[in-house]
Amino acid sequence: MALETMRAAKFPMFASVDRDQPRLRPVSPVKTEEFTVFVASMRSSGKTEELDRNSKVELCYLSEGHDQVRITGVVELVTDARVRQQIWDENPLLRAYLKSIDNPEFILYKVAPQRVRFMREWALEYQEVSL
Repeated sequence: MALETMRAAKFPMFASVDRDQPRLRPVSPVKTEEFTVFVASMRSSGKTEELDRNSKVELCYLSEGHDQVRITGVVELVTDARVRQQIWDENPLLRAYLKSIDNPEFILYKVAPQRVRFMREWALEYQEVSL
């Protein structure tokens, strides 16, 4: 059910911390492997500085039917050239916007899940999902 909710929702909200202030924004994952989510960003983005200081994040997927998946994890900078190339090749929007995989603005993050929870609409209680 959790993976189905993620597929249906597509665009999760991404939470990080800016010093003592939570920050939340929608993101468009460039790749998802079960509960491991890859997110592209720009080096000049405020999110980059936040994640440099504090790598703890949470993603929240919300389906039209209000089912939720929450992925609590740690963000890792992806430097593996093979992984970056594969994601680059599979994402025409990245290529159109950044023009070159060597663009110094191109940053790729992997959210490594530490905890995943699922809740049906109005169930009022999360179920732990095995990783």
